[in-house]
Amino acid sequence: MKVVVIGAGFSGITAGIRFPQRIKNIDITIYDKNAGVGGTWYSNRYPGLSCDIPSHCYQLTFEENTEWSSFYAPGPEIRAHLQRITDKYQLMRYIKLQHELIHARYDEKEGKWHLKLRRPAADSTAEHPRMEEIEDVADFVLCGAGGLSRWSWPNIEGLHDFKGRLMHSAGWDTDDWKEGVKDWKDKKVGIVGVGSSAIQMVPALQPYVGHLYNFVRGKTWLATPFFSEKLSEMMKRDPEAANYSFSDEDRQVFKDPTFYKQFRHELEEELNSIHSSTMQGSEEEAQARKAFKENMLKRLEKKPWIADYIMPEFPVACRRLTPGPGYLEALTEDNVDFVPKDIKRVTPTGLETSDGQHYDLNILICATGYDTDFRYPFPVIGRGGRTLQERYDPHPETYLSICTDGFPNWFSSLGPNSGVGSGSLLVLIEREIEYAAAAVLKMQRERLKSIEVKKEAVADFDQYLEHYFPKTVYSAKCRSWYKAGKEEGRVVGVWPGSCLHAARAFERPRWEDYNYEYLGDIKNRFHWLGNGYTYNEKHMVGDRAWYLSDEEVDFPPVPAT
Repeated sequence: MKVVVIGAGFSGITAGIRFPQRIKNIDITIYDKNAGVGGTWYSNRYPGLSCDIPSHCYQLTFEENTEWSSFYAPGPEIRAHLQRITDKYQLMRYIKLQHELIHARYDEKEGKWHLKLRRPAADSTAEHPRMEEIEDVADFVLCGAGGLSRWSWPNIEGLHDFKGRLMHSAGWDTDDWKEGVKDWKDKKVGIVGVGSSAIQMVPALQPYVGHLYNFVRGKTWLATPFFSEKLSEMMKRDPEAANYSFSDEDRQVFKDPTFYKQFRHELEEELNSIHSSTMQGSEEEAQARKAFKENMLKRLEKKPWIADYIMPEFPVACRRLTPGPGYLEALTEDNVDFVPKDIKRVTPTGLETSDGQHYDLNILICATGYDTDFRYPFPVIGRGGRTLQERYDPHPETYLSICTDGFPNWFSSLGPNSGVGSGSLLVLIEREIEYAAAAVLKMQRERLKSIEVKKEAVADFDQYLEHYFPKTVYSAKCRSWYKAGKEEGRVVGVWPGSCLHAARAFERPRWEDYNYEYLGDIKNRFHWLGNGYTYNEKHMVGDRAWYLSDEEVDFPPVPAT
């Protein structure tokens, strides 16, 4: 079988490991538009980029990392971690970089996806770039493009008339950001936004610029440092540290596999114990709000007026929650102005706010997020010529976030409603990949031309979403990428439940929720039974007592006497 994976981030890398492990006789290709692996961690290089959950909870279950430098690992370390995994499992034999998907069409007669991709031509150079298009055909496509890979400029009047340096957080053009800002010490820098990117960028840039303006129209909660008490208890360190840096001594302690396994397990258990705070009106949400308010006021002691403009009324976790180490403290510095005003327009020399005040700027940075409506920039054409963009209008409708009717053999990882509000995102990714691999294995084993979720199964999951989210903080009025950047409306970003809930949901596929077509003229559903032989018997190769191997024998527990 030919499998194509779109994207070489965490999803694509995990697929490159698990698909060949689970499925024999598979031809797999992983295409990525970037020049390196890592997905959003390759694309994003802005100042202060870091993980916003504990580093040791942001790793694959089977790939531990004892070398993280801090509790919230910086982006370059995460990118290097993904490169190490790629090298360890020799995944470059499957990966083709600088190959961007531009068109996908399902051929109903063949049961195959026809793909068009754009890549640099063989004679392309930096001075004379030239692109070419190629085609590929796949029995099954796993789309791992993710929701944080497509950014666009905000709709601000005059934005591109700015004569200074205009930048977007997702399009940072230097790998070593400190080298790139070394001549900014006398510059006036404006940062637009108060999402995760801006919250990380402001404290990173503050010491390196002449003056910094943070233009903010919305409000957000800043969390207390996640699990600081648990960290201080286990590492015997300062519980007040906003982003604790691990010492050489700490990393040496992590070399003890027994301690590290316990450390990681206890952190993950804490991470998976806060789901109740996402329910509207819960005691846990009220307690979190009280703790966050006290913490924010303490951090804003030098400029307490900022609290009136940044501390929201909406529930905790309505927006993506981040502890934002150093952000509030940076806002109180003498060379930083917090500007809680709407932007009227951008001028050639700066920015004008709604009250008519003009701010002279040398550099303007838009930290305004991504397109998170899951309407990919390339057409995906399914049965009857209908596009996925049309199927997702007015909002995405899926089956368990993985697939939708009308698009056979097309599954997604980190598709609509597959983010997490609490818990480890990577656990969910791993389970989605295992689910997709099981679908491919079923197709291969049973000689299926297509696997397509039933329309009524999609409708039932959609109904579940409609009834679940109104009870949660995600449906409160706040501008969030969970709602595709809107204040109100359909929640499309997160799973309808906890991370553990999602992991259990993906664990045992309900194959009865799918329709199937067989290859060729096959009518009998047991055609796949073949001639009564297994391959090893027929060709007298391999293990013919595999059921006795350590991997196969399941020893039952013996009751204590």
